[in-house]
This record gives sequence, C-alpha cells and structure tokens, in this order.
Amino acid sequence: MSHTLGVRQAQKQKTRQALLDAALALLEEQSLSSLGLREVTRAVGVAPTAFYRHFRSTADLGVALVEEALGSLHPMIRHTVSPGEDSDERIARAVELIAGHVAAHPAHVRFIARERHGGVQPVREAIREQLARFAEEVRAELARDAASAGWSETDLRMLAGLYVDQMLITASLFLETLEAPEEERRRAAETARRQLRLISVGRAHWLD
Repeated sequence: MSHTLGVRQAQKQKTRQALLDAALALLEEQSLSSLGLREVTRAVGVAPTAFYRHFRSTADLGVALVEEALGSLHPMIRHTVSPGEDSDERIARAVELIAGHVAAHPAHVRFIARERHGGVQPVREAIREQLARFAEEVRAELARDAASAGWSETDLRMLAGLYVDQMLITASLFLETLEAPEEERRRAAETARRQLRLISVGRAHWLD
C-alpha cells in the first residue's frame, strides 16, 4: 500500500511540475492575467479538471511560480553581500552570479520582471514578500560587516533595499543582452559593476 501511495504521490508531483513548466513556457509570450488554465492543461495533455488538484486558480499557479523563481535564491543573495572580501571582489562576484542565474533561468527572470507590476494581485504580493525577505537578509548581512559600524537600522534597511533593487536591475540588463554579441554583454557587465560600485562609494561616505 505504501508503495502505491508513493507512486501516486510521485505522479502527482510530476503533473504539478509539468503544469508549472507549461505555464512558464506560455508566459514567455503573454502575461499571467491573460493566461487560461485550459491553455496550460492542453499543453500538458491533462483534463482541465486535473488543474484543480494542484492549484486553486491561475493566480495560485503564479504564486507557485514566484516561489520556484525566487525561493532558491536567498542563499545566493546573502552570499553576494557577506563580509570577508573587499568591495570590488564582492561586486564582481555578485555580477557574475546574477549573470549566471539569468543565463540558466531566463524564463523565470522574465516572468518576475513582467509580473512584479502586473495585473494579478496575489502574484504581485508574493513577489513583494520575497523581495522584502531578500532585503531583510541583506540587511542582516550588512549589519555583520565592520563597515556598518554606526549605521542605524533604518539606514541599513534603506541600503539593503538599494542593493536588492540594483540586483533586479542587473538581472533585467543581462536578460536584455542574453542573445547579444559578446562585446555588448561585456559592456552590460561593466555597467552593472559600476552601478553597484556607486552604491558602495555612497555607503563608504554616508556617515561623513
């Protein structure tokens, strides 16, 4: 009996993932607000009623995509601002990590960029909550850094928000140049490093 339940559970998870993958592919060409569940189930080859065994609505599916796109990034985000290296090394590492993530998961990055200000409220809220978690985790890492001595909690949160926003801007920049010539991608990386360096320079002199 337990073996049968295990097989059923595995099949259920497989179908759920297939629905997520199909929706993500369809969202390359449209927004979530225009996506119909019949489109998704047709792409997977299951009956429309099967959709409701996994998600309450397309908005619920969108929230699951947000978790899939952003949930695994928390360790990476913290790592890019962790103390222990000089500013330029951290910036170079952050840009490299973001570029690698965009290259590996362009559809997820495009989905977040489009739906962050899209028309589906639960998805907007899910993205906002994830970004708020990123900002809090970055704030905690910044607070551990000796360079943050004398900073107020309010200012640390502001700085963390700047870093998170800039990481999103950098991801969008790399997304736009994903298919561009190598020279253009190098210029995008240099722009990203300079923008992050500008924040670091401002940080170094904020208490002046």
